[in-house]
Amino acid sequence: MTVPVSFQVVVDCADPHELAQWWADTMGWDLEPTNEDFIRRMIAEGYAGEADTRQWRGQLWWATGAAITQPGAPDGGACRRILFQQVPEAKAGKNRVHLDLRVTATGPDLDASRDALLARGASYLHEGSEGPHRWYTMADPEGNEFCIT
Repeated sequence: MTVPVSFQVVVDCADPHELAQWWADTMGWDLEPTNEDFIRRMIAEGYAGEADTRQWRGQLWWATGAAITQPGAPDGGACRRILFQQVPEAKAGKNRVHLDLRVTATGPDLDASRDALLARGASYLHEGSEGPHRWYTMADPEGNEFCIT
């Protein structure tokens, strides 16, 4: 029996708010807004403490996570969400899962996309190809690999 599921992709990182904003800008997605009233209520009711929060860009946020969603998604983004969660350890080794961003087919537009990402803090790792398909493997500002094609 197949049961419909929704899912999100979770990215471990050091600074979830900055990395979520970087990816939102990269993909043209929306940073999920904070709900300061809800956070304050959770603290007042004893479900969280001040240490569970942080000030970021003039607003109160949960300290250890931030998410982005696809704008205009019919489900409000619930099935098209990337969560960035803070972890204590630095990234070590190659990702076992990565995102592929389809920005263009090939040619100078792919190079321009690579250069724009480099200017925003991404790192170039290598170029790959298979048959007529070409891509660049890159890393976000915290070292998480992704490809553009």
